[in-house]
Amino acid sequence: MTSPAQDPARVARRRRKHERQAVVFGLLIALMVILGLGALAVYTETIDSPISEPIVTPEPASASIEPACLPVAEKWPDGTPPMEYSKVKVRIYNAADYTFNLASANADALTERGFDVRDTGDFTYQIEGPSEIRYGIKGVRQAYTLAAQYENVRLVMDDRSGSFVDLIVGQEWQEPLSVEEVPLETGEPMTNAPGCVPPEDLDPVEREYGYERGPNAGENADEA
Repeated sequence: MTSPAQDPARVARRRRKHERQAVVFGLLIALMVILGLGALAVYTETIDSPISEPIVTPEPASASIEPACLPVAEKWPDGTPPMEYSKVKVRIYNAADYTFNLASANADALTERGFDVRDTGDFTYQIEGPSEIRYGIKGVRQAYTLAAQYENVRLVMDDRSGSFVDLIVGQEWQEPLSVEEVPLETGEPMTNAPGCVPPEDLDPVEREYGYERGPNAGENADEA
């Protein structure tokens, strides 16, 4: 039986198609080899990487603001004394590790000492470094009273209008000092933080809130 004769034009088209495929595949393989050799050369530091600038995470504004100095008043000629713990209204947010309930753990310790803890939860992002106490110009004395409960916290004044203070638990958090170690005495003046600036001379950072919280979280109607 004789095979039917093939169309020469069809055979030519098929041959050209195969040739084009061979060229494309050859170019792709060559490109992959070049990229692989380049990556190996960068990895072994034979050549410099074209991306020489390090990737830097912007530092939050709270990391660079100086602490506010304690308020001065004629009724405290020797210096500003701590607030009565029950008059310090605190919100506590976890910005360290969301798998642990760090806000509630701090709340339990501070509540046992008499602080008025109004809200706990997570913060909107994690904070590298120590815990922060955020406060407004009306809450400087409260912030210092709370800060004395910890060995290392950062005082950050923001633009809030009220006297509530927020404890933001950072990734380098520390447990509260024991009651005996807290450097406060009733009626005795507190000490200004190193490098403090009068609160009226500070440019406060923009206030931030706990996750799914608003500006009045934990406040009663008469405190808003």
